[in-house]
Order: sequence, then structure tokens, then C-alpha cells
Amino acid sequence: KITWRAAEGALLSPVPRLLSPSTRTLFSETGVWEKDYLKETRRRVEEWWHPRIMAQWQKDAQGSNRKKFYVLSMFPYPSGQLHMGHVRVYTISDTIGHFQRMRGHQVLNPMGWDAFGLPAENAAIERGLDPEEWTKHNIQSMREQLDNLGLCFNWDREVTTCLPDYYKWTQFLFIKLFEAGLAYRKEAVVNWDPVDQTVLADEQVDENGRSWRSGALVEQKLLTQWFIKTTNYAKPLLDALADLPEWYGVKAMQANWIGQCTGCYFDFKLKVNGEETGETLSAYSSSPETVFGEAYLAILPSHRLLHGTSSVRSALEKAFQPGRDSLTEVTARNLFTGREVPLVISHKEAFDGYLDTVIGIPDCSEEDLSVATALNLRWTTVLKSNKDDTQTLINSDEFSGLTREQAFESITQKAREQKVGGHLTSSKLRDWLISRQRYWGTPIPVVHCGSCGPVAVPEEELPVTLPKLPSLTGKGASPLEAAHDWVNCTCPRCKGPARRETDTMDTFVDSAWYYLRYTDSHNPDRPFERHLADHWLPVDVYIGGKEHAVMHLYYARFLCHFCKDQGLVAHREPFWKLLVQGLIKGQTFKLADSGQYLKREAIDFTGTPLRGGGRVEVTWEKMSKSKHNGLDPQEVVQQYGVDTVRLYILYAAPPEQDILWNVKTDALPGVLRWQSRLWQLVTKLRGARQPVDVPCPSLLKNKELAETKKIWENKNHAIQEVTSHLTEDFLFNAAISRLMGLTNTLSSATDRVVQHSVEFEEALAALVMMTAPMAPHLASELWAGLCQVKNPISPLLQHGGDVLQQFWPNVDPEYLNVPDFVELSVLINNKACGTVTVPLEVSKDSERMQQLILESPLGKQLIGERGIKRAILSPRTALINFLIDE
Repeated sequence: KITWRAAEGALLSPVPRLLSPSTRTLFSETGVWEKDYLKETRRRVEEWWHPRIMAQWQKDAQGSNRKKFYVLSMFPYPSGQLHMGHVRVYTISDTIGHFQRMRGHQVLNPMGWDAFGLPAENAAIERGLDPEEWTKHNIQSMREQLDNLGLCFNWDREVTTCLPDYYKWTQFLFIKLFEAGLAYRKEAVVNWDPVDQTVLADEQVDENGRSWRSGALVEQKLLTQWFIKTTNYAKPLLDALADLPEWYGVKAMQANWIGQCTGCYFDFKLKVNGEETGETLSAYSSSPETVFGEAYLAILPSHRLLHGTSSVRSALEKAFQPGRDSLTEVTARNLFTGREVPLVISHKEAFDGYLDTVIGIPDCSEEDLSVATALNLRWTTVLKSNKDDTQTLINSDEFSGLTREQAFESITQKAREQKVGGHLTSSKLRDWLISRQRYWGTPIPVVHCGSCGPVAVPEEELPVTLPKLPSLTGKGASPLEAAHDWVNCTCPRCKGPARRETDTMDTFVDSAWYYLRYTDSHNPDRPFERHLADHWLPVDVYIGGKEHAVMHLYYARFLCHFCKDQGLVAHREPFWKLLVQGLIKGQTFKLADSGQYLKREAIDFTGTPLRGGGRVEVTWEKMSKSKHNGLDPQEVVQQYGVDTVRLYILYAAPPEQDILWNVKTDALPGVLRWQSRLWQLVTKLRGARQPVDVPCPSLLKNKELAETKKIWENKNHAIQEVTSHLTEDFLFNAAISRLMGLTNTLSSATDRVVQHSVEFEEALAALVMMTAPMAPHLASELWAGLCQVKNPISPLLQHGGDVLQQFWPNVDPEYLNVPDFVELSVLINNKACGTVTVPLEVSKDSERMQQLILESPLGKQLIGERGIKRAILSPRTALINFLIDE
């Protein structure tokens, strides 16, 4: 017999296995039930059930009229090797997927690859390889690893961002942004990574000024770059957070990232010596309602206008006086007000937040008043103070006479309509810089024409594919500059000579919409069909690392808002619930003096801290090869089994907390013991139900009946608690603890209760079903053993099918002991007048109660058209008192 030991973590070479008298048997294969759940039994169980569970998942995914449930885990970068963080996030999504399918949902749990980016390009440069081949090899390797972990993904929905059939639609969405005026190109002082030779967004630079990926000190460089105007959506993105459920602190992180959206930008055209330069400048005002009182435009000394090549630069340099506010000959015409103001170079090194250009309005700022006065500037007073301490506008065209609040709304709205600014945003938010000067990324679908300027590539010519390059160096200009046949092209508009854009997009653009492509992943004609996206969105649960809770989440939310405005989707927010998970940390040992990380075997734990001396610091850090504290998931699975690793990950800590991986702690021994105890419970029931041992519940005495009632109550309590944990707070550790508690109750059951009670049988069936999403292989075998119990009492064990095809157990209605309806006493002017039967679910809703009672025969007879002064609904008893006109 040839076997593939896939369930043990690594796809091993085929090896012959000779059955011998000592070989363990498996019930599903032989019909012989092992008394104990030993390591060899566990191995055989996972080996048997692994392909069957995955095949059944794929079969069940084909077409369904059931209610949808979209569980999404953040897709990985294909590095070629899974780490324990991957195992954690995908174990969580797999558990939720199985659970929701057992609850009757059609579940979408897709997987794909965030496949562009610097690591693949750098690896290709180091090895002299094509980054595409490197990436495809890694994808194949990681897909096998995911399969070996028994993870049930909808592989028919797989997406890979570096394939043309995906990035064609990334380019399509970019063109939509470009046509909407939200994708633009400007010269800017940018963060330059001297090691990776590319631009970084501000978010990709840490607090020490180092690149998030290479660790190099970031330099400042002036380059012409592509931006996406995310600031136009700041206020809608901020406001939409209020409609979402709690995201375990992430909503606050999003809100803090966006900031208070109390101001906006206005667009200005620059002039030198009265001649427009063609340069447009956007300037921020924290009080846009007073914009007609503008006195000047101020820029920082670090502003790109002082460092670029525009015609404005010489005029600014001539006027600039370091350390003081410098009035220049450059003027700026406000495209909203039509008024012209001088440009001032501020003495400041920074404005509020990330601003580098602000509007000076003396009426609403003492500082602006001081600058304008010192420079002898003129301005118009636009605020009039009233006796009631309010202010109204004057000298502000059609907005004069409005209050400041009214003017704020009217002015910003009109500026938006005229497309000259007005989008509410914060002073701390900047537009999204997406240009990257590297090869391995989505080409920006724009050509540069000497006559027409930047022109979008026509949709019918998409995708603009990456050219094959003979070699990559990672130095100097963008590698695409070397592909002359590719770069030189024809302008789509005038048909004259043109050059392709040689910057590629930041990989965050690819991942800003992948959740939409999953809904229609093979569509060759559009990024997705709207009806399919509308069916699956929003994502019901989105799972990933907390490190992506700001940037990626913000960009993904922005793009979904944009797609809604383009009529591509019905939903503005892409994700309903967000579940962020902490790190899995390993123990590290490093020299206190040098910070050098040491391997564990270099430590002498019996005496001297380090062979050769030296003080060693012992900490817990994110797993990493360089820190010698990493774990190979395949080795861990091979040692303990898939189900044990899954249960450990779910049980060791709540998802948002870090796990300190230590197999000597209670978590891993605890879940190993629990699996054995579950096995023993099935063994116990099978032993009590031999062919001659026919159960007879009437034989149970009072003491035993009391025991069965306790089992029944604990079963229902466990169903209630575990269901809540898997739907509301995702405390898998608490759910497992509750199941362990039910296991304890069943383990202590007397032999006669095991043999004769339906309560024990149904509680054990429910226990196995609730274990199934978390330990599917073990639960599948336990269920097979349960369904072959002789003389079953409960119909639960007579349904047929595997455990993951069963319906999730429900709480017995009599356990809840709550009626669906309630009798509500009706009082009129404090006198009891009768009762009305109302649905329990609305019995605490005062407005609904009033409506129901007024529509009832009692209400029509006693109240009718009489005026109701007040209706008082009691918060404690089923009573409502109407105070009405006599």
C-alpha cells in the first residue's frame, strides 16, 4: 500500500506500509474501535479524514440557495514558507467557516496571493532568477503546505495579484480613479529607501526614520510621483465607522489615523509677474467658511516649489529669508473665490499635522493676523459678531448673511460641486503615494505624450503587461526604463510618439480590492459582476494581523467607497466584523552587550548563562529565523498532529492577544488530554450499548434522573455559550473551556445513566458536533463511532452523514423557558384597563408598543382619537401607562 502522509505536515515520499499484528486500526477503515486515542491512532485518523473533509467542502461549495457567509483571512505574500502566524490566522478562518456551514450558511472562505512586491524582486536579483518564476514556485510550495494543514479554502476562487488576469482590473480601477480626478501626478519630496531603491509612503517609515522593510535610514528626494486623492474621502470614511460594530480597538485606530475632519483644501492657480504658470496648488484651511477673508497663502521652506524645476522656484528663492516670513512676488488665484493673494514662505519648519500649504485668514486666527499685519497685507473682514455671541458672514458673495455653521456646509458643498476643493479632511492626513520605482509590480496604465500630457491607456488595451527583462539589478532608475521597445509607444489620443509610465504601483493597491475579485474571480470581462459582489459583500468576518489595521484597512475601505460611488457595488463598507489576531512569539536569547541573538543550544541552563561567558537577555519576540526563535509549522504538525495544533492555537489565548509558544505550559498538554477524554467518552458509550444492552430510560431512579437533568442543563448551557463565542466575541479559548466543562460532566456520569439516558447520548453528540469546527479530523472519527453505537435512543445519531454535514445543535426551547409572547398590562391614567398580547422581541420598545396597542381592539375602544400626553413603558414589568386627555 502506498500512502502520502500529508496530514502530518509535510508531503513525504511514498513509502510502503506492511500491515502487521501490532499495527493500529482505524474504525472508519476496519470497523474496529480503539480503546484509547494514542499517537498512532491520531495519525491514522488525520490521514483518513484529511482528503475526505477537503473533498466534501469543495462539493458543498458548488451552488446553494442558503444564506451567505463570507469569512476572509488576509491573503499572504508567497514567501515559500508558512510561519506560525499564518497557521493561526487560517486556523481561525477555517474554524469559523466550518461553524457557519454547520449553521446552514453558504460559506465563502477564499484564498489567494499578494504576489507582487520587493521581496520577490530582491530574491530574483540575488539568485539571477525571473521574479515570476520565483513567485510561482513559492505559491505552489505554500499551497501544498496549506493543504497539508487541512484548511478548507474555496480554491476555485483563487486569485494571484501578479497574473495579468488580476492586475488588468487593478489597472482598470486606477483608470477609473484617474478619470474621476482622484489619481494624479505631481512633483513631491518623498521618502527614498537607498537599499531597496524605491519610494516609500509615509506609513512605511517607522518612528526612527527607517524603512519598514529594509531597515535603511530613509532619505528625502524630489521626484514626480503618482498619488491617489484619498483625502477626498476622509470624512465619509470617518463617519462610516459609526455604523460598524466594535472592532476591538481598530475603529479607534482608523479614526485616529484619519483625524478630525474639520477643514478642507481649496485649489489655487499660481502666477509670476501676472502670468499663470500652469501650476495648481492645493492649500488647507481649518475654517473654510471664512475663505473669502484670505490674506495670503503660506508654504514651508521644505515645500517642493522651492526645490523643483518649475518657473516659480527662482521667484521664491529670490524672496526667501531664512528664519522669517518671506513675502514673494508669486501670487495665487483661488479657483473658488476668484480672489488673488500673495504667496508667503513661512518661517516655520512645520504646520499642524502633515500640512505644507495653508491659507492665512486673519479673521479666525491670531497668528494669521500677526503675519498679515507684519507683511502689510490687505484682506477683507468676513465675520460679524452678533449680540447672542453668534457670528454671521459678510463680504462673502452669496454666502453673506449665513451663520458660520450654515456657511461651512454651503461653501464646502459648492467647492465640491465645482471640483475646486471642499472635501472635508484633517490636517494630519495625506494623499496616498502609490509610485514605486521597481519592476515587480502592477504597471501604471498611463502614457506620457508631449502634446496631450498623461493619457490613460484605453480599457480595450488592458492589461499593460510587464515586459520580460534580461536581468534585474535593483540600482538606479526604474528597471522598466531599460525595456525600450516597451517604453516607446503611441499616444492613444493623438497617435503621436509617447512613452509609457515606468513606475509600478505599490502592492497596497493590489490588496485594496482583492476581496471584491474573490466574488467573481474568473470574470474576463470586468473586475466582478455587481450582483455577485452585492450578494457576498460585506465580508462578514475579516481576519488578519493587527499590523494591517491602519494602512491596508484604510486603503481597502477607501476603494470600496469609491467603487460604490462609481456604481460598481451597493455596499460602501467592505467589512462588517474585523478580527485582529496577535503574534505567536518565541523565546529569544541575546547578548546584553551586543544584541546578538543566540541559538538555544548555545545556552547552558545549568550554570553559566553562555558558553564562553557573557550576560544573556531572555525575552519573547515575534518568531524569526534571524532571532533563532522560529518554528516550522510542518515540523510542529508532524510532532503533535493537525488537530492538536489547531486546538492549541485557539485555546492558548484570545485571538487579539499574543501567544507565547511554550509546549511545557498547560495549553498544549491540556488539549492533548482533552482529545483523549473525548475519545474515552465515545468508547464509554459504545461499551455501554452492546447488542444485548438495550437502553430503557424508565429504569432510571430519582438520583439518576437528577443526574440526567444536570447533563441536559450543562449541554444547553454549553450550546448557548459556545454559539455566542463563535458568533459574537470570537473567544475560542472560552468556547473550548466550556466544551471541556461539558466533557467533565459527561465523564463523571454513572454507568446506568450512560446506558439508559437519552440526555447523555444527546449531550455527547452535541459535544462532538461543537468540537468539529475546531478539531475536524478527530470529531469526524468520533462521530463515525457514535453513529455506529448499538441501540441509539436519539434521532441525532440516525441522520447519517459526517459530522461537518450535521446542523449545529440548538438550545432546547424549554431550557430557555422564555415565551415568544408576553401579556402586557395596559393602564390609562394610572387605572388598569386590560391586557394586550405582544411579541416579546418588541416588548421593551416604547414606540412599537404604543403603535401595537393603539391598533389593538382594546386601544381602539378605550383610547381611539383621544390625545396622548405621554406613554410610560415600565422597564421592569410588562406594563404600559397611557396619560391621556380626559
